[in-house]
Amino acid sequence: MKAADIIKTEKKKVRLDKYLWSIRIFKTRSQATEAIDKGRKNWVIRVTQVLEGRLAYAEAIKYYEDLTPIEELERVRQVAATFQTGKRLSKIGRPTKKDRRDLGELLD
Repeated sequence: MKAADIIKTEKKKVRLDKYLWSIRIFKTRSQATEAIDKGRKNWVIRVTQVLEGRLAYAEAIKYYEDLTPIEELERVRQVAATFQTGKRLSKIGRPTKKDRRDLGELLD
């Protein structure tokens, strides 16, 4: 499938979840649908062209302009980095195994 085959005409419509998935803002359509249903507004984008299907990232970024404020992008990156590394924020949540050992030594 070529990029030219996927471009839709101006009069046709595409569901928002499908468009957000096709420009690779979300990894799956179900994630896009869930974000829309919950009213999450992490990104501000301007649609330049409408897509019918998913393209490679290098091609997909040509179909929108990202207008998201810098502060919001930094917040999203911080949350994503914490989630993907598996590291918890200091002194928040369940103690680590090392923390539990240290607590055990103090109580003995």
